[in-house]
Amino acid sequence: MQITVLSGGVGGARFVRGLVTSLHQRGEEGADDATDTVTVIGNTGDDITLFGLRVCPDLDSLLYTLGGAVDETQGWGREGDTRLLMEELGALGVQPQWFGLGDKDLGTHVARSLWLAQGATLSQVTDRLARRWGLPEQGVRLLPATDTPIETHVVVPDGDGERAIHFQEWWVRHGASLPALRFTVAGLAQAAPAPGVLEAIRGADVVLLPPSNPVVSIGIILGVPGVRDALRGTRAPVVGVSPLIGGRPVRGHADACLAPLGVEVSAAGVAGLYADLLDGWLVDDADAGATYPSRVAVRSLDLLMRDTEGAARIAGAALDLAAELAGGTR
Repeated sequence: MQITVLSGGVGGARFVRGLVTSLHQRGEEGADDATDTVTVIGNTGDDITLFGLRVCPDLDSLLYTLGGAVDETQGWGREGDTRLLMEELGALGVQPQWFGLGDKDLGTHVARSLWLAQGATLSQVTDRLARRWGLPEQGVRLLPATDTPIETHVVVPDGDGERAIHFQEWWVRHGASLPALRFTVAGLAQAAPAPGVLEAIRGADVVLLPPSNPVVSIGIILGVPGVRDALRGTRAPVVGVSPLIGGRPVRGHADACLAPLGVEVSAAGVAGLYADLLDGWLVDDADAGATYPSRVAVRSLDLLMRDTEGAARIAGAALDLAAELAGGTR
């Protein structure tokens, strides 16, 4: 079975880890073919250049989580990392200091930046990093949504006018507390899907949308020219998992991202953003009674990913719903 996942960072990475665990468990039980493969298309709209280094937060969260090296408390960065270099940069007055980078984590960014400067594409760099973390041995292929450098910016009020700041500054430095007027993505209109992205969607048996931010994670991937059309055209069932429970994000600031779009902050509101391509939608039991797009099959369960086994349970439910839908027509 060929499974394609569109993923953001922390929530998406934990979901994918749960998916790999679920597939392994099903394989041991003889429930699935041993040739299951997972292609993860990662959001690159969060990417930023800091200290002259190209940082890809969502791709790195996927790498570290699947590689067993993530800081579980944060959900990002390396477990047990130190910040000696950041401390020295701070002592030298080098800014910004609001974006923390660990010493081991910086090794990833140095390598990525060197390889990019040598002419490698982001896809090629990501493949090298994925091999370092053992993703191919898990049956996982990680692709950036695009090799074209793109960056999400947030337009916020500024006195009587407005100004644009990088998404990371809005998200990390300000905790999404500045009212967002709108989101813009530099370079997106000129971007092309990275090699393998459209093929992974068109050739999938199942497409999954994990509980990632629907605006600045999955929404950015869908905004890469050609991606949304490919999802609309695929014969594979597209099943998503709500990132909201009872109208609140489990983590992050999805509510602050939905408001500028005029979208209801609810599982139903997010489903509406995907309605043109979505076949199945998993929601929390707390949201079972809401009204969802009529063409979408909705199932409810406990959506809290408390640990890897919980994530595996949710991923398994997504696969079950996809199997249920596989015999129907879109």
